[in-house]
Amino acid sequence: MAEDTQGTDTPTTAPINVPDKPALEGLEAALTQRWLSEGTYKFNPDTTREQVYSIDTPPPTASGSLHVGHMFSFTQTDVQARYMRMTGRNVFYPMGWDDNGLPTERRVQNYYGVRCDPAIPYNADYQPPAQPAKNQRDFDVVSRQNFIELCEELAVEDEKVFENLFQTLGLSVDWDLTYRTIDDTSRAVSQRAFLANLAAGDAYMAEAPTLWDVTFRTAVAQAELEDREVPGAYYRYPFFTEDGDKVFIETTRPELLAACAALVANPDDERYQPLFGKTVKSPLFDVELEVKAHPLAKADKGSGIAMVCTFGDLTDVTWWRELQLPTRAIMGRDGRIIAETPEWITSEAGREAYAAIAGKTAFSAKEAVVELLKEADLLDGEPKKITHPVNFFEKGDKPLEVVTSRQWYIRNGGRDEDRRERLIGRGKDIDFHPSFMRSRYENWIAGLNGDWLVSRQRFFGVPIPVWYPLDAQGNPDYDNPILPSDGLLPVDPAADAAPGFDEAQRDQPNGFTGDADVLDTWATSSLTPQIVGGWSRDEDLFAKVYPFDLRPQGHDIIRTWLFSSVVRADALQDCAPWKHAAISGWILDPDRKKMSKSKGNVVVPTDVLNEYGSDAVRYWAASARLGADTAYEIAQMKIGRRLAIKLLNASKFVLNLGATENSVLSGDLAVLTNPLDRALLAQLADVVAQSTKAFDNYDYARALQLTESFFWQFTDDYVELIKDRAYGAAGEAEQASVLAALATTLDTLLRLFAPFLPFATEEVWSWWRNGSVHRADWPGAREIPDGDTTMLATVGVALSGVRKAKSEAKVKQRTEVLSATITAPEALTAQLQAGLSDLKAASNARDLTLVVGEGDLAVTDVALAPSDEPAKA
Repeated sequence: MAEDTQGTDTPTTAPINVPDKPALEGLEAALTQRWLSEGTYKFNPDTTREQVYSIDTPPPTASGSLHVGHMFSFTQTDVQARYMRMTGRNVFYPMGWDDNGLPTERRVQNYYGVRCDPAIPYNADYQPPAQPAKNQRDFDVVSRQNFIELCEELAVEDEKVFENLFQTLGLSVDWDLTYRTIDDTSRAVSQRAFLANLAAGDAYMAEAPTLWDVTFRTAVAQAELEDREVPGAYYRYPFFTEDGDKVFIETTRPELLAACAALVANPDDERYQPLFGKTVKSPLFDVELEVKAHPLAKADKGSGIAMVCTFGDLTDVTWWRELQLPTRAIMGRDGRIIAETPEWITSEAGREAYAAIAGKTAFSAKEAVVELLKEADLLDGEPKKITHPVNFFEKGDKPLEVVTSRQWYIRNGGRDEDRRERLIGRGKDIDFHPSFMRSRYENWIAGLNGDWLVSRQRFFGVPIPVWYPLDAQGNPDYDNPILPSDGLLPVDPAADAAPGFDEAQRDQPNGFTGDADVLDTWATSSLTPQIVGGWSRDEDLFAKVYPFDLRPQGHDIIRTWLFSSVVRADALQDCAPWKHAAISGWILDPDRKKMSKSKGNVVVPTDVLNEYGSDAVRYWAASARLGADTAYEIAQMKIGRRLAIKLLNASKFVLNLGATENSVLSGDLAVLTNPLDRALLAQLADVVAQSTKAFDNYDYARALQLTESFFWQFTDDYVELIKDRAYGAAGEAEQASVLAALATTLDTLLRLFAPFLPFATEEVWSWWRNGSVHRADWPGAREIPDGDTTMLATVGVALSGVRKAKSEAKVKQRTEVLSATITAPEALTAQLQAGLSDLKAASNARDLTLVVGEGDLAVTDVALAPSDEPAKA
């Protein structure tokens, strides 16, 4: 690797330039520009894989709202990145923007007041209205290409807002390493990966039951589901045997009665065993169907026998597949009952009943069927009101339907036990932090019930790179798709003619048609390591960064982003995509509820950054361990701000005492003549060792806790104890000793705090050092011979005891102590004896008597000189 000395320690001594009134205000803007102009955080491509620490940064959805969760999780990643950079690693720290998919579409629709209709021709001169219409029905209707252009235009503006936030927060990202999940590079990589999956048999098209959101008119994958408790009711009505006997079922979806393909009961349920293999007739629609046995049927649920409709829910899909039932779909993609009477309803009464529900929404069709059952005196009793979980698209507001459609899938182990086990094995190749998060990954894989549905019926996304030839009748040949060559990528089959055809042959007999769908946004986001790492474009760079060292992300998207990324890496690179996964928790409001836009409890990050400063916010975020859900606490930010201000002021005091860069210990420790100074540096070495171990274990919160605790002991005890020596009262040798300890401690503390408080530490570093603290080396744990790591604490307790006596006597701290007795165990009195001169000077004591005794250290018999001026209350 070429030598990179930018910003590192230099042999020349920097002049001391301490401001009269140090302050945090204004540091973010000034230092951010300095870091950008000096390239402080730039990745050096002239490197080897062993030198690189690569981060697969989560690309935030720039079309979403800024919230404190962004500051929380991204700070935790940045802290680790800064540590790795200081340990000498060449940090590859990019930033991406996930501007691909439904969130951007929704924002563009509402922001500009437009709706997309792919049938409308492109208007090169289109300009959106100055103000969007209040009613969506009055929105401008635009072509797909016009809509995509508006998405790209607004996404770029949204990304600027996020970039400004992240720079203000102090993220040490290399801003030359940015990407967008919808730019040409990302689209080409996504399509290339899909085509590679297709060539390997890992991607396929199938006509199958599909979860469908009727509002967004798109298919939904299993990973995008969420259960919501909704009110409902059980309706009880009979089917009829050949003998006219009634077989009662209970269902929450009577509107699907016309789609019933069978009745099913548990094979061990003696009540229905005589019916298995026989037929019954449905009420209202007079359709004959068979009674089947299946172990998923629950004898204790409802009447114990269920109607299988195609399709009411995913259990229906399982029964339909495993029992090989006919498909009798009546629900359209628009969420309405299809208008045409199905062929399996043949009786006049049945066709008349169907006409009563044709074209209705699911809700209205339910009301109609219930009314028909009542009129026919078939409804048994009143509906039983319940609350039950129903599948929703995570971004939707209406229950999902299950419709039959032709979709693209990527194999993910949901139907392949060998692949499932291999993917679980890939998870074992990744070190999860915290480790228990691996179980969420494994549990998700164990619960999969199908392959990954990756096609979406949307407009703004990565187009599926496939066309289909049309036969003489204009019917598509789905078994022989037309694929682009690699050099053509990215392509848009909806706008580009298929290879070997011209545009005039689109949708014409013996011509072609383009696949109108786009890839699920996760199908592209799952490739972030490949996109930013240069896969298929810069194989030299890819070899230097892949597999990535770190994937940071939230625990709620283990099932989506993390798992899908492993699926793609397994198929494309035959390995896990990263070595470590750092899983952050959620931000909770003061009532311990997750912050979310829908709940109205989100805090805008710019407000707290302006009020408390970036270092304070970073302190709050870094105080939380990985995986821990953390309360949004202003009090914690105030503590962080106080710490940063104290660091400025304590540093000013130390430097004004005469500590310089030349005072920092290098090799010879002979200058350390005082036991207290050696004790301080021995304790500091222990903090460095423990902090380094914590960082190596991705426990940055522990490193912060250790450093902060030592810092307050340094300022509250050590600095107070050594003031006289620092001013030269004990001679030049003692002064040199204390200045060496002060300078070395300040130098080390700035490095230890640098990952957490980048602005305050950089500001102090500039007062007395060249370059940037963020390019300085991480401190080593230097061994200090004869250094007693607990001595400072003991002497500090004694000093506190004397101060307490003065406070209780209501005299000033400078009041002279004529005499006092300090009683402590023998080991502690030995420490006190070694630090006695500093203790007497700091407490202004004429005589301190040390007595060996059992129990805790105690300061007694404090005799104070007469004071003419009492302490202020």
